[in-house]
Amino acid sequence: MTTAVGADTARKPATMAQALGRALRDAMAADPSVHVLGEDVGTLGGVFRITDGLTEEFGEDRCTDTPLAEAGILGTAVGMAMYGLRPVVEMQFDAFAYPSFEQLISHVSRMRNRTRGAMPMPITVRVPYGGGIGGVEHHSDSSEIYYMATPGLQVVAPATVADAYGLLRAAIASDDPVIFLEPKRLYWSKDDWSADAPEQVPPIGRAVVRRPGGGGRRSATLISYGPSVPVCLEAAEAARAEGWDLEVVDLRSLVPFDDETVCASVRRTGRAVVVHESTGFGGPGGEIAARVTERCFHHLEAPVLRVAGFDIPYPPPMLERHHLPGVDRVLDAVARLQWESEWTEGSAV
Repeated sequence: MTTAVGADTARKPATMAQALGRALRDAMAADPSVHVLGEDVGTLGGVFRITDGLTEEFGEDRCTDTPLAEAGILGTAVGMAMYGLRPVVEMQFDAFAYPSFEQLISHVSRMRNRTRGAMPMPITVRVPYGGGIGGVEHHSDSSEIYYMATPGLQVVAPATVADAYGLLRAAIASDDPVIFLEPKRLYWSKDDWSADAPEQVPPIGRAVVRRPGGGGRRSATLISYGPSVPVCLEAAEAARAEGWDLEVVDLRSLVPFDDETVCASVRRTGRAVVVHESTGFGGPGGEIAARVTERCFHHLEAPVLRVAGFDIPYPPPMLERHHLPGVDRVLDAVARLQWESEWTEGSAV
């Protein structure tokens, strides 16, 4: 991520899609062992055009169109990694990755442990995931819990343009397999960013506070990642009208999980709500709530609540707005944080 002498370092509006594409290009230019493969990643440039131009610049041997066979794609990547390459696999849509789970669970996640560290598995699996674009079933799943429950995988989900670039570069450089969850509805979100001098971001495994809170009696922490982070930021602004001071923590990395940053925030505010698009039952929020409760129990003024997608298969496009957590649902959860509880009143100073 170094800057060439004389490069134009001016920050200007850029989309997450542009930052991801630039990250792939820079990684391939810096390291000839980096290869991109997947369905339509070559001539078409990917369904979302993230890989546009890579075949022209680096050739078909390094940006390769594959058959429609996800198990074969990931199995091929395993062999490539075993022979010293750094494959970056694109799963065209979230639920399209399911046929590759046998390779993922049996080989990708276990190879380094199986060989006592002798054989790294530097595979990055890019998964466009989540809803909000009017996609039908199998095109809008939030499947992060499957990856989180598989030991041996790192799981990250950027919510900003800078993180999209920085985390993808870090994922490709990692000797461990990384599931890189790309929130589809944020592909066209914009932020001021310099492609020639991309800002340094925290490493995989570190969360960040996107909106600091004051930590007073009317404060709470919203814990989120990926596509739900902008929802939480909007909810935090709207909450000011109700007198609530909401701090927003962007996890960025689901595995490894940053207990330190999350718990420091919750201990400061005394209340927490976890927000994500995945289902509530068996979803990431349950694990996050348990970790917060175990570590912050004596600091909590109310139970940790969750705002999540409903426990159903992904609904048709016309109904997805009811399924996805929105500002109103987040504020409803904040209102249930026992602001006038006997414990709160008795402990007020």
